[in-house]
Order: sequence, then C-alpha cells, then structure tokens
Amino acid sequence: MRVAAIADIHGNHLALEAVLADIRAQGISEIVNLGDCFSGPLEAGKTADILMSLDAVTVRGNHDRYLIETDPAKLHVSDRFAYDQLDRRHLDWIRGLPFSAVYMDEIYLCHATPTDDNTYWQETVSPDGLVHLRRIEEIEAFADGIGQPVILCGHTHLQRMTRLRDGRLIINPGSVGAPGYDDDLPYYHKVEAGHPFASYAILERSHGGWLPEFRQVNYDFQAMADLAARNGRLEWASALATGWLR
Repeated sequence: MRVAAIADIHGNHLALEAVLADIRAQGISEIVNLGDCFSGPLEAGKTADILMSLDAVTVRGNHDRYLIETDPAKLHVSDRFAYDQLDRRHLDWIRGLPFSAVYMDEIYLCHATPTDDNTYWQETVSPDGLVHLRRIEEIEAFADGIGQPVILCGHTHLQRMTRLRDGRLIINPGSVGAPGYDDDLPYYHKVEAGHPFASYAILERSHGGWLPEFRQVNYDFQAMADLAARNGRLEWASALATGWLR
C-alpha cells in the first residue's frame, strides 16, 4: 500500500498541480494533506478549487486557522492576501477541517504537533537563529499517547524523518509550495530548503513496516517567483526561485 503526503502548499497552485501529476504517475490514489494550504502572495483561490475537488484527507494548519479565526484587518500580509482571494465556500471548507486525523488506523496526521499547530515538532531554534534537530526525548514527548506506527506533520517545510525508540516514525514530507520562509518566534530564524522544487513524500507499507520516499518535483517555479515579486514580496520571490531567502 502506498499513500502520498503533501503539506504547506501556501497558495502555490503550479507546484500543487505538478505534485499531483507526479503522484498520479506513481499510480497512487490515496493522498493526505497536512495543512497550511493558502497563505502567501500567490494563488489561494485556484489552490482552494484544486484541493476541494481532490477530496484528500486534510487537517488544518495554523495559517488556515488564522484565515477563519482572525479579524481580516488584523491578518499578517501573507494571510490577508490569501483571504482576499478566497470565497465563502473556500472559507467554509477550511472551517470543516479537523485539527488532527487518523488515516487507515495506522497514520496519525497533524500540522505541527498533536497539541499546538504552531510548534516545531522535530526541530527547535537556538537563540542565534539556528534551526536544528531536537533531542529524541523532546520529540518523543510530543508523541505521547499516539498509538499509530506512522505520525505525519508539516509546518517547518523541511523533509525529515525521526524513528522513535519504540519504532514509530515521525515524518515531515516537506513543503509543496514554499521552500523558504523566516519567522520571529521563538527567535528570528530562516528555514531554507536550498532548492526551488516542490516537495512531498510517498509512504509505502511492506512486510517490514512503513517507509517514506522523499520526492522533489520540478515545475515552473520562476513563474511563481515572478508573481510574488509583482505582488511586492521579494523575499518570497527569492525563496521560490532559489530555495534561499536573499
């Protein structure tokens, strides 16, 4: 059995279309989506139409939550840009998304951690802004009480897998549509994939258990970078074109 895991599309409909084409080319029909679908200076409305027709099991990300819980006048610029592109039916779809889900009784889904949609699970940030792997004890603490052998999370946009000491796997499939960003909390830091390609993962169950295949897909990332630049977001343009914030 094989399942495709996507996350952190951030309104990049061209990257999403390329990833979905790659998933179909692998003969896979089962897809799960880990949230943060729309926020960014790109094409939230087109992305929403694709996702609503896809009928994938989807959990809500922190930026998805902002779109339905925050006064539009108080939204961050990336969230407000997406909000202005979304129709009521799109927002209603977001409202219907769960915080977490279990897929096929074996895969637990959340956006960030099981208790907070805005906390890095496998990574932490040092005071000097270095993003690095957490201690295994800290990673395992977030997984307390989850019985599924596979745990999927997104949020950091970085492809990563951690095998817990009891054999469970925590897997981040990377970002479909945003290969770099910066954030002020808990300390100012940058997250950079180092490449502009769309990322996702294929999970395969065999007699030995589950294993991921991390994949990158080429697409017209320059078109998305140019769109971000036209919309006044040069840092997004840099990340989309190169995978680096410059």
